[in-house]
Amino acid sequence: MQKKIFLNEKDIPKEWYNIQADMPHPLPPPLHPGTGEPITPDMLAPIFPMNLIEQEVSTERWIKIPEEVLEKLLMWRPSPLYRAYALEKFLGTPAKIYFKNEGVSPPGSHKPNTAIPQVYYNKVFGIKRISTETGAGQWGSALAFACNQFGLESKVYMVRVSYNQKPYRRIMMETWGSHCVPSPSPDTNAGRKFLEGNPEHPGSLGIAISEAIEDAVTSKDTRYSLGSVLNHVLMHQTIIGLEAQKQMAIAGDYPDIVIGCCGGGSNFAGLAFPYARDKIHGKNLRLIAVEPTSCPTMTKGAYVYDFGDTAQTTPLLPMYSLGSGFIPPGIHAGGLRYHGMAPLVSRLITDGLIEARAYNQLETFAAGLTFARTEGFIPAPETNHAIACVIEEAKKAKEEGKEKVILLNWSGHGIIDLAAYDAYISGKLTDYAFPDEEIKKLTEKLKKIA
Repeated sequence: MQKKIFLNEKDIPKEWYNIQADMPHPLPPPLHPGTGEPITPDMLAPIFPMNLIEQEVSTERWIKIPEEVLEKLLMWRPSPLYRAYALEKFLGTPAKIYFKNEGVSPPGSHKPNTAIPQVYYNKVFGIKRISTETGAGQWGSALAFACNQFGLESKVYMVRVSYNQKPYRRIMMETWGSHCVPSPSPDTNAGRKFLEGNPEHPGSLGIAISEAIEDAVTSKDTRYSLGSVLNHVLMHQTIIGLEAQKQMAIAGDYPDIVIGCCGGGSNFAGLAFPYARDKIHGKNLRLIAVEPTSCPTMTKGAYVYDFGDTAQTTPLLPMYSLGSGFIPPGIHAGGLRYHGMAPLVSRLITDGLIEARAYNQLETFAAGLTFARTEGFIPAPETNHAIACVIEEAKKAKEEGKEKVILLNWSGHGIIDLAAYDAYISGKLTDYAFPDEEIKKLTEKLKKIA
């Protein structure tokens, strides 16, 4: 019985996989909100360095990972693949459950897989300072860590409800030298506007993005960095799935089902896209992206052109959306509260290559406790959504008497999220499903994509 499957450091993938080279239908272009015409790379230059813009629009299948990036990734990569024997036994399922442990990075999640290369490319381009937003704090701490590694300054706008719920994430960012403020903040025009309407505004990822972009375009030697949604971000994360494919081959198994939680799309895509390539070329497997019922972007949103932020400063992106005016409830899975979804994930849903599923908050925490009490690791609240789906599929396999192979992206640990577990265990959490009529109001005027 082999519990953990490691790769040697020399076997770490040397290239990222770009799914744009294999998609059945090309991605619709982002549009300029004023003209309705496709944007050009130079329009993005005040926000991102040109070397990352080139990756964003690239359709090359493989992109070489720079040696300087690989050197940093080797601090925790290749990450181990585990067989969840104890969870299988507890469920009494014939399914084989594997999980890729992305909680072993210094900030404790998958996010540094793209933070490291993004900061590297900014430094190569001559940028001195980076602004960004964060929901649960996983991305903000990852960017703070990466900026520290390459000697750049950073400022993080953290969604206020998470800033208050998760002070240790803020302390992590400050430990790595970053400046973290709650969003909405008085530091930007966008933040002041929302605070005028509600001084206790809980914030949203869309508002924090607006603040971070405004900071980038109005500050010297500064660019903006995003932890999910964009094409190059999802591509950087494919190192997860590329490693997993090598490890699953060592285990002698191939997944029937690949599962990941999905807020902006990066951790799900990181594991799933290399397998989506297999599926496009004929393999028979299912790819399931999981979200909360309180932010049902993929399961109830519309496939539209919408702004990526709440202040409506970004280009119009082709994606599933609940409307950029969506203000999410204060659930504890802060990383899954974004109104939109990565254009690449959205396109593959419409092509029938990815399934979407939503779970209530209480069911996800019950799943997280089951995982912690069998496999030992305490998952992040976001990861609990994927675990709830794994458990449902494992129970189905039991009912059907089939030995399915399930592969999970265990996207981060929950050691900094113990207050959420405390709230669940003490019965203070409740379920909340975002009302259909509200979704209709927020999306009815948006431009639908055929």
